[in-house]
Amino acid sequence: MESLFDAAAEEAHRGQEPLAVRMRPRGLSEVIGQRHLLGPGTPLRRLVESDAPMSLFLWGPPGTGKTTLAYVVAGATKRRFVEVSAVSAGVKEVRGAIDQARRDLGMTGRQTVLFVDEVHRFNKAQQDALLPAVENRWVTFIGATTENPFFSVISPLLSRSLLLTLEPLSEDDVRAVLDRAVQDPRGLGGRVTLAPEAAEHLVRLAGGDARRSLTYLEAAALITDAGEITVETVEKAVDKAAVRYDRQGDQHYDVVSAFIKSMRGSDADAALHYLARMIEAGEDPRFIARRIVIFSSEDVGMADPTCLQVAVAAAQAVQMIGLPEASINLAHAVIHCALAPKSNAVVKAIGAAAADVRRGDIGQVPAHLRDAHYAGAAKLSHGKDYKYPHDFEHALVRQEYAPDRLRDRRYYEPTRHGAEAQTAGRWARIRDFLRGGS
Repeated sequence: MESLFDAAAEEAHRGQEPLAVRMRPRGLSEVIGQRHLLGPGTPLRRLVESDAPMSLFLWGPPGTGKTTLAYVVAGATKRRFVEVSAVSAGVKEVRGAIDQARRDLGMTGRQTVLFVDEVHRFNKAQQDALLPAVENRWVTFIGATTENPFFSVISPLLSRSLLLTLEPLSEDDVRAVLDRAVQDPRGLGGRVTLAPEAAEHLVRLAGGDARRSLTYLEAAALITDAGEITVETVEKAVDKAAVRYDRQGDQHYDVVSAFIKSMRGSDADAALHYLARMIEAGEDPRFIARRIVIFSSEDVGMADPTCLQVAVAAAQAVQMIGLPEASINLAHAVIHCALAPKSNAVVKAIGAAAADVRRGDIGQVPAHLRDAHYAGAAKLSHGKDYKYPHDFEHALVRQEYAPDRLRDRRYYEPTRHGAEAQTAGRWARIRDFLRGGS
């Protein structure tokens, strides 16, 4: 009777589990996304198909399937699964799990998957406690982390483990996750339908995070009373308005255009509005970062040379951190670009130079500037009479640099805006000296 009661209680609890837990894949064939890790011959596939223990780290953003893959490995290999959270566990819990795994291995031969979630939160002593089990292969160790393990995991542990990088799910992957949850008996079992517009809104809100998409879907299903989850249902459940934004349509180009023109017009508030609009609509943050980097040289240029540095740093932050935190870095760059003095002298300069080249107006490289490092160059007078600027005062010496036919051509015409005003004065003096002035 007690076993029947326990089984009934377990079944009742299973029905109360979050949708994301109920829909966790039961095998590799049910895993959506991460195709680069699950194909034939991949290390993860070999781990599942063999009995050999292995230690690995799963590194990726939230909701990409790190815990799921650990469960799948344990289930497919019939190994005992033990989960330890680095948030709450200490050395005692880690050693206890390892000791139990050793006993099981010695007495029954059954292997254990020791899964440590958020392993980057373990300090050095806690990570050291894992080393014997990894070295002696008492367990199949799987550590999940959202942080770069090269910075957060001790070298001895990392060097003894395989590092697998998980990627955010694509939009098609998230759609597949939602479709399965709506239809699968473990999920909503077809009790509701999901309107296409609502599905797209959920995909945008998920941002490549399968768990988030299922959490939002479950919240919307709980409050719908019409049998269909609409955009309005999702907005009410998640308290987040749907942003009308088609990344392949007019909204994409209109918003991006307004974003650039607001920065060019020095309206930081408007630029931030369009930045937020793109982020909330699920625009690829790398695309936004690229536009800011281009803007920093195209519309600011030498008027504020630090603008490019800030833009590039923001783009790197997007790669390292990802959303949502990287939105702060993007906002930093947008404000800097919007408030910087403006100059399009750089883009005009390269445009004018390129126009001459395309017309064939190039001329010959002066002989004294040609490469003189190969045998026979001296006989051709290559490099002859070249004056090394560092041998002269201010590292300036009057000699011809441009081809003869282009010696009087002017490409870079600096403005008097911001820091470029100083550049303009210096460039005017240098150009006058090099062209033969006083």
